[in-house]
Amino acid sequence: MKFKVAVTDYVFPDLETERKELKKIGADLIESTGSDEESIIEAAKDADAILNCYAELTPKVIESLEKCQIIARYGIGVNNVDMSSATKKRIIVTNVPDYCIEEVSDHALALILACTRKICQLNATVKSGKWDFKDYRPMYRLEGQTLGIVSFGKIPRRLVEKVSAYKFNIIAYDPYVDKGIAAKYNVKLVTLEELLKESDIITVHAPLTKETKGMFGSEQFKMMKDSAYLINTARGGLIKDDDLAQAVKEGEIAGAGLDVLEDENVNSHHPLVNLENVIITPHSAFYSEQALKDLQYKAVQEVVRILTGERPKSCVNPEVLKKQIKEEK
Repeated sequence: MKFKVAVTDYVFPDLETERKELKKIGADLIESTGSDEESIIEAAKDADAILNCYAELTPKVIESLEKCQIIARYGIGVNNVDMSSATKKRIIVTNVPDYCIEEVSDHALALILACTRKICQLNATVKSGKWDFKDYRPMYRLEGQTLGIVSFGKIPRRLVEKVSAYKFNIIAYDPYVDKGIAAKYNVKLVTLEELLKESDIITVHAPLTKETKGMFGSEQFKMMKDSAYLINTARGGLIKDDDLAQAVKEGEIAGAGLDVLEDENVNSHHPLVNLENVIITPHSAFYSEQALKDLQYKAVQEVVRILTGERPKSCVNPEVLKKQIKEEK
């Protein structure tokens, strides 16, 4: 039997890795002509598997799938996949949780340093013809400052290892992490309110869920130190753009380093774009040539496993697997 695998969208130069791996199991690769619902439905309705990057897999799209066994996400987060619909339809959803740990932790550290040392502002000053740093006082030594981490998974744990030389006092908020794991990294678990009030720098690494959406808004910014910086390399929807812009303008916090935005349709009217003490990069923290290769290979391997009767390595709706195992018994 020949399998059909549909790709909704991708950010890679080509899909040769996927074609090569799928050819081994006799599967054809079909690309959607667009990322809208109708285009995806046309390409994927009779597919055995879907490879998905940023395109929204809505309840309508998932309901249209006639025989799909797996949705393999190119990435860590699955907030663009309607998990309830997929699980109800007994479609396995997988992600790639370990492809960009080095890159994102590096990017978070880069934003921390760029914000606290005011690198972008000083660079702009010099290029405008002024050789002076006095306009950007004060700056503070990092040693002894409190670094607050929101969610303590693989990426922030790697970040903690990388910042060990800076001698931060490190605290974290993550209601799902065991104290023993945090202690192993010399990290103290605290409440979110404690973290907001005590941190000099807050770096956000939480997934985007109904629980975490908009978790940083005006109320939270009012709790933060007026000298604090907010770093986000996770998901834009965790932070309310308008509230953050207002907090920075009013001096409630010192600034921010962002790789993601709540609204990534960026133009000159975006509330954060023209703020001098907000650094924004275009959702690029995950990127390196090596990371992209890992991402493509690991995502398509999950498809190969499912279509050849094996178990996936990273299933984000394990209840579907449990039902299948129970039925097999």
